[in-house]
Amino acid sequence: MTVRVEREKEAGVAVVTLDREHRHNAVDLDTAAELSAVWREFRSDEEVRAVVLTGAGTAAFCTGIDRSARVPQPASPYSVDDPLLTIGPKSCDLWKPVIAAVNGMACGGAFYLLGEAEFIVSSTEATYFDPHTSYGMVSAYEAVYMAQRMPFGEVARMSLMGTAERLSARRAHEIGLVSELAEPGELLEAALRSARTLAGFPTEAVQGTVRALWSAKRAALAQALDQAPALIALGNLPPERQPELFGSRRAGAGFRLR
Repeated sequence: MTVRVEREKEAGVAVVTLDREHRHNAVDLDTAAELSAVWREFRSDEEVRAVVLTGAGTAAFCTGIDRSARVPQPASPYSVDDPLLTIGPKSCDLWKPVIAAVNGMACGGAFYLLGEAEFIVSSTEATYFDPHTSYGMVSAYEAVYMAQRMPFGEVARMSLMGTAERLSARRAHEIGLVSELAEPGELLEAALRSARTLAGFPTEAVQGTVRALWSAKRAALAQALDQAPALIALGNLPPERQPELFGSRRAGAGFRLR
């Protein structure tokens, strides 16, 4: 299993951990399927009333799709299979509150998850960035999700600067992407405090409020996401050229933290 679930039954809280520390918690096809299954299971689990989502270890919360994953694509130019589209709780029709506890790097496809969390508690050591443009890929879904949570100029800068720049936890808090900062050793407990509070309220009222909050932006989000497949098809480098860019990268080199 690549997704670990732990329950505090008395508190009504579940902790969902991406458990691929050796791959910086990147999402492969098995992980994507397990996440979808977990969210759907929680829909009918009355003992779970709030969720904390985090990653194993301290280096990374999630680094998006695992580059070793092979995703067969349909022959039709009008169809695209993206395994990350159903890894978030809202895409699986879960309206119980989800708090993200970001414990390290959060980049690329991690924003599918952060984009569907109610709010983010971040380690002071966490960083946020979107590498797509550096590797000849369009940031479409990721940019759209973050545009719902960040000022336009900030998400534009992060999406366009690729691997050249990383957003610090402090800056993420200043612009409202992150709602609370915690020291690395206190991160999970900080997120759990909020989750336990939410789980202690009548769940019908909490879920109704979650649904109301999302309805405020859901129409614009759906319209924007509808454009993503075409933009990716038009703007991505051919698959055979992308490995050249990935192969020339050097870990941790050349980025500026702000």
